[in-house]
Amino acid sequence: MTSIDLVFPGDEVAVEEEYLAAEGTFAENGVVYASQVGVLELDDKDCVARVVSHNPPNVLKEGDIVYAVVADIRNTMATADVVAKEGVDRSLGGETYATIHVSKISPKYTDDVSKELRKGDYIRAIVTGTKPSLQLATKDDHLGVIRSQCGTCKTELVRKGNGLYCKKCDRSFSRKLADDYGNVIL
Repeated sequence: MTSIDLVFPGDEVAVEEEYLAAEGTFAENGVVYASQVGVLELDDKDCVARVVSHNPPNVLKEGDIVYAVVADIRNTMATADVVAKEGVDRSLGGETYATIHVSKISPKYTDDVSKELRKGDYIRAIVTGTKPSLQLATKDDHLGVIRSQCGTCKTELVRKGNGLYCKKCDRSFSRKLADDYGNVIL
C-alpha cells in the first residue's frame, strides 16, 4: 500500500482501470476523485483508492441509531427530522429528513400512524435505508417515542402502562413507546 500527501475534494486521485473508488472517493467517467479532505491511500492488494480523513463527516448509514423529532403524520407514514446519531457528539452531515412507513413503526399490526406517533414526539429509531431517501424504523423494544407532550396543554406526558397520560388534562394517549420512555436525557 502506498500513500500520498493530503488531497482535497475534487482532486483526481486514480483511474478506474487501476483502482476502484472506496471510502472518501467517487468515480465519474472512469476517473476516481477525492470526496473529502484527507490522506490518499492506494491499496494495490485490493485495487481500491480511498481517502482517509482525520475528521470524517458524520453521515448516516444503515444500522445507525438516531434521535429525531416527528415533523408530520400522513396516512401511511410519518416524517421526522433527525437531530443526532447515538454515541456521536458532532452534528450530522448529509440528509436528515426521514420517513417511517407504517409497517416499520411497531412489531404489532397497525394501520393508523397517528395511534403510534404524533407530531412533535421525540423518537429513537434505526436507519433502515439511505437511498433514495433516509428511512427509519421503530419496531424494536428500545426504539420508539422517548419523550412527548400533550397536544392540548403541552404538559410532558408520563408513562402509564403501555401508553401515555397527561396529568393536567386527565387524558390517555397511545404511542409506540421505547422501553426507557421518560428516562432519556436530551
